This record gives sequence, structure tokens and C-alpha cells, in this order.
Amino acid sequence: MRVLEIASLAPAPFACTVLSDLGAEVLRVDRPGSAAPESAVQDPLTRGRRSAAVDLKHPGGAETVLRLVERADVLVEGFRPGVCERLGIGPGVCLARNPRLVYGRMTGYGQDGPLAPRAGHDINYLAVSGALEPLGPADGPPLPPLNYVADFGGGGMLLAVGILAALWERERSGRGQVVDAAMTEGAALITGILHGLRARGLWREERGGNLFDGSAPFYRTYACADGRYIAVGAIEPQFWSRTLELLGLSPEDLPPQLDPDGWPELSERLATAFAARDRDSWAEVFESADACVTPVLSPFEAHRHPHNAARGTFTQVAGTRQPAPAPRFSRTPGAISAPSPRPGEHTDSALTDWGLTTSEITTLRKDGALA
Repeated sequence: MRVLEIASLAPAPFACTVLSDLGAEVLRVDRPGSAAPESAVQDPLTRGRRSAAVDLKHPGGAETVLRLVERADVLVEGFRPGVCERLGIGPGVCLARNPRLVYGRMTGYGQDGPLAPRAGHDINYLAVSGALEPLGPADGPPLPPLNYVADFGGGGMLLAVGILAALWERERSGRGQVVDAAMTEGAALITGILHGLRARGLWREERGGNLFDGSAPFYRTYACADGRYIAVGAIEPQFWSRTLELLGLSPEDLPPQLDPDGWPELSERLATAFAARDRDSWAEVFESADACVTPVLSPFEAHRHPHNAARGTFTQVAGTRQPAPAPRFSRTPGAISAPSPRPGEHTDSALTDWGLTTSEITTLRKDGALA
């Protein structure tokens, strides 16, 4: 499967990385003159593809992309609505060249609607979708979960799913289509569980006091003696009782687990208990127990955890440790085909492989369409 990626930032490259890890051949179209430090080859978001430097504002550059479209299964772009149309590589002209093309579009607010032309970032998409407001303490402001949710979960990952679904549908219809992936809508989709809990009377609208928001003493993190943290997810009664047992606490001396009025006291008692030892000591205590208690690891120490090491959850590419491809397949495992390219590193070889002749490439370079 051939994927043509028009270079952009964060969510769209992540979607292409997922497809590359799963076996797609990805060619990224970079702008001529794009600067990249030596460390560019260490970026997991752009691993596993080649790069051709094409000037999309040059008529010959736009035509070059359309030539590549003729050989592509998928095109992915992450510009604001209308930019690709102005460049002459919008979905209309591309699907006219290749009716089987799946045209993936990654934006914050979608291709239409009042906010469609507006700029934004992960925090804005979370805010508008309703995903941000529940995050954070009751006595403080909402806290963004880095840019995991809108950029990557509700953005790039959902775009990859949409592309795969469109490819599957193409096997029946023989026709491509446009996949309009909006990070706001992807983030909203992720909040589905909260809408279900609220409909059943199990979620309070005010921040704090809810099951998964860090208010429940059995679903939060606790500081240990060394200043690091332990995560407790002991929702079910059997896990809760096992947690209390290993902490040396008696249920008879504590408020009931599911009584919110007693949560402050429960949290204080558990906080005192966890503060008596360092994180790794508690991790050892709970290691073989079915209690849903685990150490909170940094992204840069997680590879050392015995489970992650056994599963090969992390790997090394170009000397940089990074997450390995996922999910796992029994017959056709994913693989990282190459480190991240420097912009334009494969212009000639990639364009030749995608059907342009040496003389055409030479002419395009003389005309300024290629770097």
C-alpha cells in the first residue's frame, strides 16, 4: 500500500507512522529548503518513510504530486481547509486522476462549520469537545493531558482507522473517498463513556467527586517516600480489599469504599500508608498481587519495567529509544522500516520508484519544482 504524505505537524505524521509500522510504503513530500537538525532521524513521528522535496507552489511541483497520486492508494494532508485546493492538489483533482484514492484530511475543527478556518491546538480541541473540562482538581483549573488526546488519540489514530475503513470499502466499490478527520470530533468520541455514566446517574457534572477523575481514593495516584508515585485502580471490591490488606489497613476501621462522603478520610489514610515507603518498594509489594496497583513510570524509564522488556514494548531506532509498532500480529508483525528521513533525502530515488523518469526529474529540478 502506497501512502503519499504531504508534510505537516504531529497528528497527520503520527497516522502515517502507524500505517508505515503496519507495512505501508510512505513517501513524504517536504518543502524545498526545509531545515532539519541532525537529530531529525531520531523523531519517532516521522520514522519509516522516504522524503522528496517538492515545491507545491510551483506549477511543476503540484503536477508532480498529481503524478504521484496516480500511483498512490492514500494521500494524507494536515493543512487548514482549502489550502490543498489552492495548491491544485485538492481531493477533486486528485480523485479525478485516481478514482481509487483515499484522501485523508487531518484538521482541528473539520472541513466545514464556523470554526473550520480557525487555528487551534490540542488544548483548544479538547476544550470545544467537552473533553478538557472534567480533567483536574475540583479546586483548580482544568489540566490538559499533554497533547495525547486530541492530537494523537482523537486525531492521528482515528485518521488511520478511517483510512483503513475506506480502503476496506474500496475493495467492494472500487472507489476512493475523502476521510474528514477532525480532532475536535475525535476527542468528543473519546468522551462517550462520560455521557453514558451521566445518563445512568453515575457522573456529576462538577469537576471532582467522580469515579475516574482522581477524586476516588481507589482510583488515583499517591506520593511515596521518595517523591515518586504509585497508581491505584482498585475499583472492584476484591481488588480494593487486597490493596488494603497489603497496605496493612483494616476495612473495619475505614469508611465504606463507595461512600463519597468518606473519600477524603480514605484518601488521607492511603496517602499516609504509601508515604511510608519509596515507590519501587511498594511496586515490589504489589508486583504479584491482583490489586490493580502499579508504579507510575516516566516515559524514559518505562522500557526498564520487566513487563515492557519482556514484550518488547520499546525499541531503538538510530540510537533513540522509542515505542515499538503496535498492535501485534500472529503472522505479519509490524516493523520500523527506516529511521526518519531528512527533508528531500530520497527525492530522486523515490520519484523514480513512483513512476517519474530521470529526464523528467532533471527538468523539474531545473525549473525549480524540485530541490
